[in-house]
Formats: sequence, C-alpha cells, structure tokens
Amino acid sequence: MPRPRSLAPDQLASAALAVIDREGLTGLSMRAVAKELGMSTMGLYRYVRDREELERLVVELVLGAVDTEPPDPAAAWRERITVMVRRMRDAVGAHPAVVPLIIAHRHHSLGVLRWSETVLVVLGEAGVEGERRVVALRALLSHLIGAIQLEHLGPLAGPGTVAISELSRADFPHMSETARTARTIDADREFLGGLGMLLDGLGGPDGLDGPGDTSR
Repeated sequence: MPRPRSLAPDQLASAALAVIDREGLTGLSMRAVAKELGMSTMGLYRYVRDREELERLVVELVLGAVDTEPPDPAAAWRERITVMVRRMRDAVGAHPAVVPLIIAHRHHSLGVLRWSETVLVVLGEAGVEGERRVVALRALLSHLIGAIQLEHLGPLAGPGTVAISELSRADFPHMSETARTARTIDADREFLGGLGMLLDGLGGPDGLDGPGDTSR
C-alpha cells in the first residue's frame, strides 16, 4: 500500500474525525485511521505515537474551528456569554461523538483554552471574580457538554420521552405530564432555556443584576 510522502496534523485529524463521525468513538483506532488515509498501520506510527495523540489532534481540529474573538463589547454581558456558548455548541454539536474526547483532553486544547480565556474576560468585566468566576466557567462548560450529549443521545423528541409520557398518570403524575410537555420543546429552546436559567442564577440577588442594572 503506497504511503503519502508527508501528512500534516490536520490531515491526520480529519481522517480520524471522519472515522468517528461514521463509526462512533468506539470505531477509532490506528488501523481504522490508517485505512482512511490509504496507508499501512505501521506507516501511521511514523506520524503519531498512539490513539491518544490522535484523539488530541481531533479535539484541536474541532475546537480550532470555534471563533474565540471577543463579542461586541457594547453588548450586555449576558448576550456576550450567550454568543460564546453558542459558538462552542455549533462547533462541537456538529461532531457529538467527540464530546468525551473534549472532556478528556480539553486542558491540552488551545481552542478550548482560548475560548475559556474570552469567557473569563467577559465574566471579569461583568464583575464576576474569584471563586464565583471559577464556578461560573465550570457551569457553562457543564451545560454545554451535558446539553450536547442529551440532544444527541436522549433528545426530548426521542422514544424515551414518549415512553415516559405514556406512564401511568396515577403512579407518575408529574413525570408523565412533564414528558408530554417536553415533546413540544425543540433542541434550541431546551439549550437556550437552560442557559438562560444559568445566567439568571449568575445575575441573581447575590450576583450581577442588582438594583439599577440594565444589562439583562
């Protein structure tokens, strides 16, 4: 099998991402990526040490597509945070199977570090500092990761919600009613609704939106 003369990291990452998008994360292997590239498995080891290095390249490829430039500084802090979160959701949501890799390798990714830096600047300018800023960033990341996984693994429009909506109303009155309502909520409304609640908490009585605050 002929070996390409040279391969750039983005080419390796693109091949690995193609495997993941097609076969899921369990399908990622040195052999599968080598086949995607049209080369031998041993030939691939000339470029990367192991699967973990491939994983990091994939994470960087996906997160490198995220726009990390600061949003309009004239906009309210909530709007700026929402812009940043939506940018990340759009990039990662296009490749949901990669989410576990992002959790594992986010500390090594320049993409997620730059995104986090911009978010922290916005939070700092809004008056969120110290421990509160730590928790705020983690909460935003948790919402992003959790919402993307739920959207693709257990969407509100999926069979799980249907099954819950058909539970006995005598035994599960609240669960069955909530599931019936859930069936009318699309992914965007669910995501942005959850984000809004998170930002409400951040800007609540002990947060940013005190008397006279017009940034909401």
